[in-house]
Amino acid sequence: LSQSQHMAARVRFENSEEIGVFARLTNAYCLLAQGGSNDSLRVFETELGQHIPIVRTSIAGCKIIGRLTVGNSKGLLLPNSTTDQELLHIRNTLPDRVVVERVEERLSALGNVVACNDYVALVHPDIDKQTEEIIADVLGVEVFRQTIAENVLVGSYCAFSNQGGLVHPQTSLEEQNELSNLLQIPLTAGTVNRGSAVIGGGMVVNDWRAFCGTETTATEISKIERIFKLHDSQPTSILSDIRNTLIDA
Repeated sequence: LSQSQHMAARVRFENSEEIGVFARLTNAYCLLAQGGSNDSLRVFETELGQHIPIVRTSIAGCKIIGRLTVGNSKGLLLPNSTTDQELLHIRNTLPDRVVVERVEERLSALGNVVACNDYVALVHPDIDKQTEEIIADVLGVEVFRQTIAENVLVGSYCAFSNQGGLVHPQTSLEEQNELSNLLQIPLTAGTVNRGSAVIGGGMVVNDWRAFCGTETTATEISKIERIFKLHDSQPTSILSDIRNTLIDA
């Protein structure tokens, strides 16, 4: 795959196509599980390394960090099981402006139950009220309790940036429009990894780059690049916009 032509890179972690299970990507940082081959790390470093820090970490000793954490360019939320050592390592490696907090939440796989960008979060309908307030506060977002195609695991069945979003293939047009209005971005229904509906597990995306499993077809890639507007996006202009916003704030 020629990276110069494609803004969505295909990558696998160890023997898994589910890159969204092992990584968490925002406009300000990328978390990547420890382990994996040098090839997968190289893809991330080539695409992101000049622009944002890549933090190699575990969460509660586990590699499935993409499913256990949720974050955006303002903050990062970790499950309560995160060790002090992991928390310290992440805090020390992320930009100072990113607020990092542990959350007491029964639905502790935060990445499965929350999906967000820098402005809005969709959350599992049964998430704790206090967690909802922490999400709003730490991530600086509006929070909406929501399902996607009747699935409560909103973080598993969609992926969205500040530019656009991909949702479960069985999301009705009516629901796509409703979600698009909430999020104020264009959405489309689709799949990754040759027909997988588990979009949050199969890909990660920010405002200028996407990574998806190596099984992802050319048709799926072109849909991803189109809906996330990856062809128009330059990291340098996006990052300077973020800095200016923070200075203004």
